[in-house]
Amino acid sequence: MRQSIPRSSLTRRTSTRSKYNAKKVVIDNIKFDSKAEAAYYQRLKLLKMTGEVVSFDLQPEFILQDSFRKNGKLYRAIKYKADFLVRYSDGHEELIDVKGMLTKEFRIKQKLFELRYMQSIKCVKLKGRQFVEV
Repeated sequence: MRQSIPRSSLTRRTSTRSKYNAKKVVIDNIKFDSKAEAAYYQRLKLLKMTGEVVSFDLQPEFILQDSFRKNGKLYRAIKYKADFLVRYSDGHEELIDVKGMLTKEFRIKQKLFELRYMQSIKCVKLKGRQFVEV
């Protein structure tokens, strides 16, 4: 005899992992998409305490392509959210994206960003206990 599955178990969320198997983490009441992103946040907090970093923003948003109207239809803007925008004490800024893997979608958005803003995105990955540029 076939056993039926209760409806509640079909609709209940079982975990907070993303499609890339990254586990969400909460630090300082801020929800991060991965452990690596949370670790980078903690690293930035330490660099800020030492004075190397003046400030940093979480999830800064950039417009890659403006919204437009064609034949009466509105097309939404294409946007990109980086993980961190970091301002250093020597005056320079870096746009940081913490990645587990570089996806096709990210590579396209990276090219669109660099074309529009003429600034590079620094992609880092957690390897062991160190962050390495990808």
